[in-house]
Amino acid sequence: MEDGQQAVSDSSCQACTGTWPGPDHFLGDLGLSKAYLHEDQFFPGWTVLIFHRHATELFQLTSPERAQLMEEVSHVASALSEVYQAKKINYELLGNQLPHIHWHVIPRLPDDPAPLEPVWRVSHDTVRLTGSSLHDTIDRVRSALRKNR
Repeated sequence: MEDGQQAVSDSSCQACTGTWPGPDHFLGDLGLSKAYLHEDQFFPGWTVLIFHRHATELFQLTSPERAQLMEEVSHVASALSEVYQAKKINYELLGNQLPHIHWHVIPRLPDDPAPLEPVWRVSHDTVRLTGSSLHDTIDRVRSALRKNR
């Protein structure tokens, strides 16, 4: 392992064990990360990128990894902006609840219920897509990801 790198996986980490996010929300493997549609679609298009190996901080990545990861985040943001005609994209890398590098990429739309608030502060009932609604959404985002590569 190079300086600054951590172990490939951590058996106590939900991202490493594959228990979060759900495999049925998988959008694609981007290289250093995998993209998933977030299980709560109250904010349509909310997507999560999970870094392949276990790391909790950006400084634990090599410079090339950081650069590539940011390209992957940007690629997803561009695809989501196209699919959802977003006014703005929010980017979140927190890790307080799940200490594994994962980016939340959230399109903010013209009819956003709280455009000046971060999504975490907007009280709402969870919107879960199922069946054809989930599959259609995943297909639209996947198509934009392939197109924008």
